[in-house]
Order: sequence, then structure tokens, then C-alpha cells
Amino acid sequence: MRQVAIGIDIGGTNTAIGVVDRDGQVLYEKQPQLPTPQKKENPSGSQDKSDKLRDAYIDTLAQEIKTAIATVHQINPELEVVGIGLGAPNGNYYSGTIEYAPNLPFVGVIHLAELIKAKFPEIDIVKVTNDANAAALGEMIYGGGKGMNNFVMITLGTGLGSGIIVNGDLVYGHDGFAGELGHTTVVPHGRVCGCGSLGHLEAYCSATGIKRTVFEVLAKYNNSESPLANVPYNDMTAKLVFDAAETGDPIALEVFETTGELLGRSLADTVHYLSPEAIFLFGGAAAAGDYIFKPTKASMERHLLPIFQNKVKILPSKLKAGSAAIVGASALVWKEVEKMK
Repeated sequence: MRQVAIGIDIGGTNTAIGVVDRDGQVLYEKQPQLPTPQKKENPSGSQDKSDKLRDAYIDTLAQEIKTAIATVHQINPELEVVGIGLGAPNGNYYSGTIEYAPNLPFVGVIHLAELIKAKFPEIDIVKVTNDANAAALGEMIYGGGKGMNNFVMITLGTGLGSGIIVNGDLVYGHDGFAGELGHTTVVPHGRVCGCGSLGHLEAYCSATGIKRTVFEVLAKYNNSESPLANVPYNDMTAKLVFDAAETGDPIALEVFETTGELLGRSLADTVHYLSPEAIFLFGGAAAAGDYIFKPTKASMERHLLPIFQNKVKILPSKLKAGSAAIVGASALVWKEVEKMK
């Protein structure tokens, strides 16, 4: 019987849901994606509001999972759903929880695996990890990390996450939260991060951070001629910055240079304590290509000890952009299946 897994990626904006086989082939993907509850829906951090948002979201998510299963069973009734893998911000592999996610409206700890398992008691494997860890597993099993035992995956989305592979295994740490590169300090007393602390990498090099840099650079030069000058903050995207860079816009070019400088500096620290073979960049900002890769690589090399220089590759993820998140989340299930053999 052909086995499949449900892969779910809970992003800061949308939730991707799909059905994936062991070869990484996506048999079903929900379109359009399910909107993820937004932080602004619970601005005061109300526990009651959090509970209502959580319950409504889980009910909707469960219904979409049922739709996904029903759809693939129409294609092949013999398919066996062996598990559900969920990638989520601050997802804890050990406890199956989302804990204090700064970009979500939920308060405290959400027992995600338990809530999903209650909806699908017939499915044995329900596992949670953070979205960057899921992406790292997907890269190792299906992407450019095949054959690599030591690499780091950096996800550049609404936030900035990282998944670390050491000696062929994902590093979770003693409590399940290892790899929070986005919440290391790169600018002491710098910008306020979504978590409330100051100067974190995520506040500068995530998609949200890039937006903030655009407006800082525009103000710095009092520039009204850039194609970015008339774009409202909420409409600004990394894609618009890329498009402006393609026209030679100096504002966009400086934004990418600034982002790459800070990201490269942080990656140099990462290399110093992990010595990976490669670092993969994944997410919307990574689609900017050389505009982000070149300054990042140059900055990293400048900040490396000589013993590490010119040894570590910075590469784009080889996972298919549209379905990478759900393929990565499904890889969590296949890892569990391997352990059970």
C-alpha cells in the first residue's frame, strides 16, 4: 500500500497544507492557502480571545486536513495516511506544542499535536517542530542537502528561523528549541524585534526587517525618486525591493547590501561554532538571488577566521518554492517512520 503524509506549514501569514508521498511528490496542495490567525486579531494578548482564535483555527485546519485526505483517496483509495507533520513558529518537537510564538495571536502554550491528534485518533504519528527545522529536514531528504551531514537552513520569511543538521541529525537541544538564530543580537540596543527584545537578526534580515530597512534608507537620503518611495509600509514586499534593484535603484541596492552585511556577520558566527558544509537560504527574501547572496557571502567571509574562509557554501534551497514548506513538514513524518523500523 502506498504511504503518504500530511504536511502542514503554519506561517506568519498563511498555512500551507498538502499530501506528500515518500519520494517528496506532492499529491495534493490546498489552494488558496488557509489564512493563519494574525497577531493584530488579539492586540491586547487576551487569553479568552486567544482560546477562541485557537479553537476556531484548529477546527478549520482539521476540516482542511479531512478535505485533503478525501481528495487523494478519490484518486487512489489504497493510499495510507501514516502521519501528520506540522511546522510552526516556536514549535517544540518534544512536547508537540507552540510556545509563546511572537508572530501569532495565541497566548502562552498551544498543545498543537494533542489538539490535532484528538481530531484524528486513527493516525498514529502527529509531530510538531518549528518551521525552519521542518525545512531543514526537507532539504536533507529531498533537496540540496542530500548527502550532506552538516548544514544549516535559514528561512527568511515573516520571521527568521534556522534549522541545524549535525552529523545527519536535526539538532533540537535539551528542550526542543535549539536553532533560534533569528533571536541572536546583531545590533546592540537596535530595533525592537517582534519578540520585544532589541537588535535581533530577525528585526533586520527577515522579510519584515527588509521592509523596515527600506524606510530607513529612504529617510536617510530623503529620497522621493525611488520606485519604493510611494509604496505604503503594509504593501512593501521583498519582491518589490528586488524589482527596484533590477532597475538599478540605489535605495533597493543599499537595502540588500545592508541586509547582506548583517546576515553574513551572523552566519560567520554560526560557522565558527558549527563548521557546516553549507548554509541554505530559503524563503521570499532568498528569491532576490545575487542581490542578497553576494553581499551575504562577502560579509561572512570578511568575518570568518582564516581556518574557515572559502570552505562554507551559501546556497539557495533546492526545494520547489511553491511546495517546499509542506514537503519539509511531511519529512518530519518520514523521519519518525524510519525510527520505528
